Amino acid sequence: MMGTTPILILKEGTRRDRGKGAQTNNIAAAKAIADAVRTTLGPRGMDKMLVDSMGDVVITNDGVTILKEIDVEHPAAKMLVEVAKAQDQEVGDGTTTAVIMAGEILKRAEDMIDQNIHPTVIAQGYRLAAERATELLGDLSEKVGPKDKATLRKIAATSMISKAISADREHFAELAVGSVLAVAEEVDGVWQVDKDNIQIVKKQGGSVTDSEMIDGIIVDKERVHTGMPTRVEKAKIALVNAALEVKKTEFDARIAISKPEQLHAFLGEEENILRGFVDALKKVGANVVFGQKGLDDMTQHFLAKEGIFAIRRVKKSDMEKLAKATGARIVSKVKEIEKADLGTAALVEERKIGDDEMTFVTGTKNPKAISLLLRGGTEHVVDEIERSVEDAISVVKAAVEDGEMVTGGGSVHTHLSLGLRDYAASVGGREQIAIEAFATALEVVPRTLAENAGLDPIDTIIDLRNAHKAGKHRHGINLYTGKVTDMRKLDVLEPVRVTRQALSSATDTAVMILRIDDVIAATEFSGGAPGEGGPGGEGDFE
Repeated sequence: MMGTTPILILKEGTRRDRGKGAQTNNIAAAKAIADAVRTTLGPRGMDKMLVDSMGDVVITNDGVTILKEIDVEHPAAKMLVEVAKAQDQEVGDGTTTAVIMAGEILKRAEDMIDQNIHPTVIAQGYRLAAERATELLGDLSEKVGPKDKATLRKIAATSMISKAISADREHFAELAVGSVLAVAEEVDGVWQVDKDNIQIVKKQGGSVTDSEMIDGIIVDKERVHTGMPTRVEKAKIALVNAALEVKKTEFDARIAISKPEQLHAFLGEEENILRGFVDALKKVGANVVFGQKGLDDMTQHFLAKEGIFAIRRVKKSDMEKLAKATGARIVSKVKEIEKADLGTAALVEERKIGDDEMTFVTGTKNPKAISLLLRGGTEHVVDEIERSVEDAISVVKAAVEDGEMVTGGGSVHTHLSLGLRDYAASVGGREQIAIEAFATALEVVPRTLAENAGLDPIDTIIDLRNAHKAGKHRHGINLYTGKVTDMRKLDVLEPVRVTRQALSSATDTAVMILRIDDVIAATEFSGGAPGEGGPGGEGDFE
C-alpha cells in the first residue's frame, strides 16, 4: 500500500491463499482424495460405481481407475491423483495403498503444523523416515525367481484377492504367470518382461473361467468373403498397409464414354488393376492377407478364388503385433511385395467366440507372442477382469524383474512403523517428531484393512505391534478370522516394488504439498472450505 491507494499486482478475480490457510486447504483436499478410495482397500473392500456425463458406467475398486474417472479440480488433489498414476505406471498395483499413505502422512503433518513445527523441518524428517523405511524394507525381502512358479502364482492371486474375480483368482493367476514367463527374457543376467508382448482381448459372453491363454495373436475380425477358407495351415502371411481397391482421384475429373466398347474397356482396366494385386500376392506364395485398409468387393472375389484368407481394416497396433510375432514386414505397395516380406505361422483360423467371429494366428515364428482371451457375462464384468488381470501381470513382472518379495496383510507397514520409532530416538531434534508421525502414518494400511473388514482397528494394531515386537515380522491380519497370523503361511505375498514405490511417491508428494504456503489461482476454481462440497470438501465424493 502507498498511502491509501492499493497497488494491484495480480489480475482482477485472481484468488490467493497464504500461510496456514493455504496449507490447511491443500491438506484437506488431499485427505478427501484419500478418503474417496479408502474403503476399497483389501479383500473386504467395497467397489465404486462411477457414472460419467455421458451415462457410461464403470464398476471397480481399482484405485487409479477411480481417481482417473473422478473429475478432480483442486490442484493439490490432482497431485494425489498423480501419486496413483505413478504407482500404476511403475508397478501396476498398490495404487490405493499409495494414495491413503500420502493422505495420512499429510494428516499427521497438519497436527505438527498446528504445534508450530515448521513445514521444512517436517519435510526433512519425512525424507529421513522414507530413506530409513526403504532400508528396513530390504531386510524383510525374500528371493523369488522365474522358476518359482508356485510362488509367482501366489503373488498374482494376492493382487486379485480384493477384486470382483477373487473367487476365480487361481485360474487367472495361472494365466498371468504363464503369460509373463512366456515373454520374459534374460539379458546380461537381468530378467526383463515387455508387457507389450502380451495381448489382452476381451469378449463378452461365456463364463469367466472360459478365459484362456493363446500361443499367438488374436485379431478381432473375420474373413471378408465366405468363399475363403476358415483354416489355413503353414500360413504365409502378408501384412498390407494399402487399400486393395481402385483409388479415387484427389481432384475433380470427368471421363467421357461414347461407345459401349469404351465402357467395357474402362471396367476391364479396373478389373485388371485389382487382379494385379491378387496376382502379386499369389506370386510370392501368400495364403493369408491382413490389410490395414479397405478391400474392394472384386478383390475379395479374386482372393477367394485363389483360396487366400483375407481380413481388412486391422488396427495398427494389431498389425505391429502380427509383424513382431510372424516375422512379416508391413508393405505399402502390394505389387512390390517379395517373399522376404512374408511372415509365417503354423495355423491361421477363424473361430466363433460368443456371437462374433475372431481370427487366431498360432504357432508363430516369435514364441514371445502371447494373447489372453478374457470372457465374462457382461461388459462391466469383462472390463473389471481386464483391470484385475493387468494388475496381476504387473506384480508378477515386478517380482520376476526385481527377484524380491515381501508378505502382505499389513505386516510390512507394521514392521516399518516399529523400526522408524526406534530410529527416531537416534535422530533427535524436531525431525524426531516428524519421523514418529511418519511411523504412525504407515499404520494406516493395517488400520484401514481392519476397518474395511469390520474389525476393531485399535485392538488389531495393538495385536500386530505385540507380534512384531516378539520378532514375528511376517505376521499380518487374517481378515477372515480377525486374528494376527503368519502371512507367509496364508500365501499373502507381493513384490517389494509395490511398497518401495508407494513410500517414494507418497513421501515426495506429501513433501511438495507441505512446502506450499501460497496458492495463487489465475481463475478461481469452484469450491470452498472442506465440507462445503468444493474441491477438498467431502461433498465432492458423496
